[in-house]
Amino acid sequence: MTQPDVYVYSLDNLQRQLETAPFELGYYTVHFYVDERGRLARTPTERVGTFYYSPSGGTLRDEQLNIVLYSARIDRYKGYGRPSED
Repeated sequence: MTQPDVYVYSLDNLQRQLETAPFELGYYTVHFYVDERGRLARTPTERVGTFYYSPSGGTLRDEQLNIVLYSARIDRYKGYGRPSED
């Protein structure tokens, strides 16, 4: 079985990258394929961009810190990124 390409954007691949991503100043640094305009790509491309994920806001920002994605599903305090209370 082949491993998924973690640079193809999906919420599952974001979670996979977060397992080893560096955390600094409130953001995790992650990497995804980008299209010719620098936007997240859902298929492999020639370019990989750097993005910054804020778990407390559920936002993914590009290299210029523009918000490119917000989802309550990836907000640690609202969605599936929330720590379980086992």
